[in-house]
Amino acid sequence: MTQPGPRPARILLADDHTLVRRGVRLILDAEPDLTVVAEAADGAEAVTQARTLDVDLAVLDIAMPRQTGLQAARELARTRPGLRILMLTMYDNEQYFFEALRAGASGYVLKSVADRDLVEACRAALRDEPFIYPGAETTLIRSYLDRARTGVPIPERAITEREEEILKLVAEGHSSKEIGDLLVISPKTVERHRANLLQKLGLRDRLELTRYAIRVGLIEP
Repeated sequence: MTQPGPRPARILLADDHTLVRRGVRLILDAEPDLTVVAEAADGAEAVTQARTLDVDLAVLDIAMPRQTGLQAARELARTRPGLRILMLTMYDNEQYFFEALRAGASGYVLKSVADRDLVEACRAALRDEPFIYPGAETTLIRSYLDRARTGVPIPERAITEREEEILKLVAEGHSSKEIGDLLVISPKTVERHRANLLQKLGLRDRLELTRYAIRVGLIEP
């Protein structure tokens, strides 16, 4: 009698676009060693599912409602340290790569080439190895060497995690009271964070905050 093979790796897939989730699921479920066992439409739902389900890998879109993939990754890295994390993104952006690593992810995959890179990236993440999509290595290494030569550090976060949460909710159109209720803080505290954001980022109003949030991938246009 033949022995059953090893259990396929169990994957949680989070993306707010149903069609993207469907396409990614088809790619992953076609592999004998990978299986999607849960889906989420935003970062908060992904965190809840990852805490309650037996999953080995979370594949998270970066720009999602309520909570971004990066915010979810940071929370999961703290609460489920054994869980492997991989980011999906439309944005070919060096800053995202470093942010993904800081958040606890193994790296990220561009949606435009997910059919080519995603399976390999998932397997690398499950081996606890970083995944750098083909073509990025030269850019990242050159950028790192340029910084090392000129003494410029790897880019740091411009804003704190709490400010990022508030920026995202402001850009989504929530009032200070609604944000306070969601984050369990007072509207005055929200206003103080918002004023700090405007000052730190050199912006003038909600419209400019929204444009910034789109540019850095906290929300989609």
